[in-house]
Amino acid sequence: MMPLFRLFLALAGWSLAALAFAAAEPSQEAPDDMVKRVTAEVMSIVRHDREIKSGNPERIQEVVESKILPYLDMRRATALAVGHHWRQATPQQQQQLIDEFRSLLMHTYAGALSQVGNQKLEFEPLRATPDATDVVVRFQVQPKRSAEPVQVGYHLYKSTDGWKVYDVNVLGVWMIQTYKSSFAAEIGRGGVEGLIRTLEEKNRMLAAR
Repeated sequence: MMPLFRLFLALAGWSLAALAFAAAEPSQEAPDDMVKRVTAEVMSIVRHDREIKSGNPERIQEVVESKILPYLDMRRATALAVGHHWRQATPQQQQQLIDEFRSLLMHTYAGALSQVGNQKLEFEPLRATPDATDVVVRFQVQPKRSAEPVQVGYHLYKSTDGWKVYDVNVLGVWMIQTYKSSFAAEIGRGGVEGLIRTLEEKNRMLAAR
């Protein structure tokens, strides 16, 4: 895997962790204010959790499953990643795709969560009207003193359950667009069933590591 893509996956993973401790009730906060608040909480917890810092896979998976994935809209993210082929899939296939994509992201975020350290975040002003229901929150990350800041952003929409993330941008590349290209190639080779089999196999390999 290319170094840039590895960086993309890591930053996407822990940047999405910013929503991990969002309130269960729909929030009236602006999306960027909410992200700033919960980012500080999550980063503090991850930095002080000895099991996470030691790379304990069970503990990391527990945090990802309970604190991160529930705040992603996996149906919307999966449908966007599959593209127009989504309409060709049966309801059962759609659910399989959601489940496998969710597992793939879980493995990605599990690996990234243990890498959270003393990165500094600087948020940009939110460019959205007060009544906006679909926004992009942008910030830059300073991984190390000697490294260049990395531009990150994520796409949220306001659902009945509060703000949900469905896409992440790192270094100008959107996560959904990255997966969309590879998913389209798999569907071209083996149809929707072929993509499901590929995702199942990839998840089995990741789980066995």
